[in-house]
Amino acid sequence: MTETLDWGDITLRLVAALVAGMVFGLNRDEHGRPAGLRTTTLVCLAACLAMLQTNWLLGTVGKAADSFVTLDLMRLPLGILSGMGFIGGGAILRRENMVLGVTTAATLWIVTVLGLCFGGGQMGLGIAGTVLGFAVLWGLNFAERALREDHRAALVVIADTQNPAICDLARQCMAVSIQIAGQSIAYSEQGEKAEMHFDLRWRGRRRDVGPPAFLLQLARHPGVQAVQWKPVGFIGL
Repeated sequence: MTETLDWGDITLRLVAALVAGMVFGLNRDEHGRPAGLRTTTLVCLAACLAMLQTNWLLGTVGKAADSFVTLDLMRLPLGILSGMGFIGGGAILRRENMVLGVTTAATLWIVTVLGLCFGGGQMGLGIAGTVLGFAVLWGLNFAERALREDHRAALVVIADTQNPAICDLARQCMAVSIQIAGQSIAYSEQGEKAEMHFDLRWRGRRRDVGPPAFLLQLARHPGVQAVQWKPVGFIGL
């Protein structure tokens, strides 16, 4: 950070912040995620302007040599980072058993830091952070899709008590590598009807949370009133 600024430095820093914010925003818009082009660009630009303002105040006329400590100008970017924590927290949503917006909050956080870097004149650091951040956001997305992870789902079946399709359910789950980790049952209509709850677990790719094909066949089976499949604990972008 320099004590004096000319409009050439200011323009360069603002343009760099705009480009960094737009790079991340275009990636988010491309995948239909929140905090798209305008949001990330504005956040990065605001952080850059705050650091430019801080830089400008370093050369305040008429202050003593130790005025930098007295003014404590670093409180301005610190307040921005604290404020972004609230905005990032607002971007994270919990919808029943799903957590959404974690990557969106992290994107807002990194574009804020990049804006501070460019606004403070650390061009090399800001460019390196932009390249690495975009590589993580774009490149590792493909790696996450290929990784296999643990999944859980809740399965609810309402059917006749003596329905043969229910007896075959455990075998069909094993055939597709789904483990029944827990089970409960409630009877009604003098024991003629049963509502069964199953806790299912399996390993698969991140997006492999859809119901297996045999559940559609089970739902069409005579004597089966309802079949409900509900993924549990999915963390979204």
